[in-house]
Amino acid sequence: MKLQGSREIAEGTMAFYFEKPKGFSFEPGQFSTLTLLHPPQTDVEGDSRTFSIASAPHEPDLMFATRMRDTSFKRVLKSLAAGTEVDLDGPYGHLTLHKDAARPAVFLAGGIGITPFRSIITDAARRALPHHMILFYSNRRPEDAAFLDELVAGEKINPRYKFVGTMAEMEKSRQPWNGERGFISREMLARHIENLAAPVYYTAGPPAMVAAMEKMLRAAGVAGDDIRMERFSGY
Repeated sequence: MKLQGSREIAEGTMAFYFEKPKGFSFEPGQFSTLTLLHPPQTDVEGDSRTFSIASAPHEPDLMFATRMRDTSFKRVLKSLAAGTEVDLDGPYGHLTLHKDAARPAVFLAGGIGITPFRSIITDAARRALPHHMILFYSNRRPEDAAFLDELVAGEKINPRYKFVGTMAEMEKSRQPWNGERGFISREMLARHIENLAAPVYYTAGPPAMVAAMEKMLRAAGVAGDDIRMERFSGY
């Protein structure tokens, strides 16, 4: 699989676009493993990483987005020239949209945990799916929020989709923000969801954030089968 290009999509976060292999198909919300081929440097974390596929199936490239930590893998990935080949394994995973369109989907994303939901939301708009969707997207500042502009604009494309952004450290931001403040909470959900037990919930992000979301939802009476999770660690 060949790299097509890359760009910064938030402070410290980059998107990488790859030529979609012939015959490759996936469901929005799934992930794949990328492996660097003959990298000029490596470390104990190895030459492979697992990433959610941030692009939707109809989009021409495969897009992966990641925080740019200081590791050999990330340094090499950032420096790759267009046309460089990497190995792709997958897709895998079951963090995909439920079939019963009568039940709303509520996405609880923290930071780079937005990637599987960007794929699902983009695909739902493209196919005009009947599901009602609410995205709660938590970041420290707007500067840190990948895909923020397009996720906000998605409300104009899909009338069944609602965006709720929240920022936890606006005192450190240089940008204006008129949305929610603080971390995602039961009280915040209740402001935007009439019946907390009605939706199917999806949460992705750092393990501590995902665990906090699961605890909050269970305390609110949400059934365990209605909470679907993916923990992003070591990215």
